[in-house]
Amino acid sequence: MKEHLFSYIPSLMIVSMFPTSAMAGGKGDGTEVSTTVMSYNIHHGVDLNDQLSLQNIGDVIRDSGAEIVGLQEVDRFYGVRSDYKNQAEELAELLGYHYAYGANLDFEPDEGRTNNRQFGTAILSKHPILSSENMLLSSFGEEQRGALHAVVNLQGIHVDVYNTHLGLDVTSRTVQAQEIIDLASATQGPKILMGDFNAEPDSSEFQVLLNSGLFMNSFQGIEDVYTFPVGNPSEIIDYILTSPTVQLSNQRVIHSEASDHLPIAVDLVFKR
Repeated sequence: MKEHLFSYIPSLMIVSMFPTSAMAGGKGDGTEVSTTVMSYNIHHGVDLNDQLSLQNIGDVIRDSGAEIVGLQEVDRFYGVRSDYKNQAEELAELLGYHYAYGANLDFEPDEGRTNNRQFGTAILSKHPILSSENMLLSSFGEEQRGALHAVVNLQGIHVDVYNTHLGLDVTSRTVQAQEIIDLASATQGPKILMGDFNAEPDSSEFQVLLNSGLFMNSFQGIEDVYTFPVGNPSEIIDYILTSPTVQLSNQRVIHSEASDHLPIAVDLVFKR
């Protein structure tokens, strides 16, 4: 199963915008390292007024102080709706961040163009990205879903960051959640799993992730964390999960009309 799922190498796009000499991990010394993490479904950069503006998305990220960002619904040369832009690359350039991209949909180029039309997820990071791979999840003939995994060097701590956008039915999400658990179980470092899960906190498929023992919900017990739809938020479907040992604070929903989802952010502390 895993050999098949990991075989989709063309979906991988990883770019490091700065020299890689800072990527070497350091030995643990017990000091604490803090960062801010965001999850954001950007609706291919289109706001509530149906206007395309990656600048607005970039401003939301910059103003939040987020240093590691999981983005869903990200176009790469997809079409007119996003001006055939490589959205992950453009946002990384706006912020001065590194990025990794995973294409879950990969179509032939439009007539007169050379780049495949892609749609998927991205991870942006102020800190170096050491490696990245995109795992296609079982999707049962519906829109292809995936889990993008990047290893981020957070001042000597190698953090496994997973970003996903789960399917639209319970059966698909349950299988996809277990596949993500299998993927994350193969790594030893501290973990972050974020994304648009299309599931409420009390859903059985969300409990599959929590019951694995790998993750805890960073927004557990926090009130009013509705993220969709932006006009009148009534659903909790966007999440940031972390390893149980990670310290959490300042969980918040960020109000913006730059997309049809509200982004969420949390401050994390890791021990080196």
